Amino acid sequence: HNPCDVLQERLFIPKCTLVPFWSFSLDYQKRGFMNTVFKHLSAAVLLACAASAVAADKVTVGVVVKIGGIPWFNAMEEGIKEESDKLGVEAFMIAPTSADPALQVRAVEDLIARKVDVIGVVPNDAQVLEPVFKRAREQGIKIITHESTNSQNIDYDFEMITNQALGEANAKLFAEKTGCKGSYAVYVGGLSVPGHNAWADAAVNYMKTACPDMKQASERFGVAESVDDSRNTTLDLMRAHPELSGIMSFGSQGTIGAARAAEERGVAGKFVSVGIFSPGQGAKLVHQGTIQGGYIWSPLEAGKAFVALGKMLADGDDISKKDELPVLGKVKFDGKVIYADQPLELSTETVDKLAEIGL
Repeated sequence: HNPCDVLQERLFIPKCTLVPFWSFSLDYQKRGFMNTVFKHLSAAVLLACAASAVAADKVTVGVVVKIGGIPWFNAMEEGIKEESDKLGVEAFMIAPTSADPALQVRAVEDLIARKVDVIGVVPNDAQVLEPVFKRAREQGIKIITHESTNSQNIDYDFEMITNQALGEANAKLFAEKTGCKGSYAVYVGGLSVPGHNAWADAAVNYMKTACPDMKQASERFGVAESVDDSRNTTLDLMRAHPELSGIMSFGSQGTIGAARAAEERGVAGKFVSVGIFSPGQGAKLVHQGTIQGGYIWSPLEAGKAFVALGKMLADGDDISKKDELPVLGKVKFDGKVIYADQPLELSTETVDKLAEIGL
């Protein structure tokens, strides 16, 4: 049991009157109130209760990401910690052990039970989360998503760059590096991940116009959140399609995996690997020419944005009329979606500096 609840039950104290024991007035102490308290509970319980009462004053934000243990979301967690310390918010990240949408549902259910003020999610499957989002909002919890522009039962989704701009930037670089020759394949983190597939759609549409004779060797693959899966898929594609000239990846591990496959086949520097990746993880491959570059946004800043926006919503701020927001800077609204404009180019000139700041 929560020690505060035990104290309230034994002393019949309304929740609104429960305060740390050292703040009781002398009048209460003279009446024997403190003696009664100590008679029922130990000083340790009182201290726990006091700490709980102080914590209850803080806005609580729980952020559920796609998967744990990878640099991208490690950087996001650092942003969450930095902004929570800055704003005095109790914010934390939950990282499932795999990219299974059911694990995200379970994590959101746990956050509802904990009665947090705000739940943030980077969805693996937007549709699967809709029912649990609805339950959370019915209980007064604010919902913020990221990389999920089609989510419905939310307060807001925020994007660090528009889907079209990110997809086209990577496709333009890919077209330059391949010379529009051969065939290509596209990787996403999962076939139901909304953001990844929106970026991939924009990239493919750009390629149809810029490189009309360059075709996809196969339908897109949902392997880009695993280095091993993307490496193995690339090796299989190379064997099946000798004309394959490169991979575009929209998921933090796909570009790394494709580049490692190129190294194994002895075609590093000739085979093109372009897309999203963590600078710290891919810097060496970029300098070797095995990865030709890409465009991302900062997961560190995205982590900060979850906390900053969450606190504003929990405090009752109406952000819908604002054209500038903390962390995100100047923004544009499209219904519930907030678009910032913060692309980051990944190249030999930028990766080391980005890696130094933890990306």
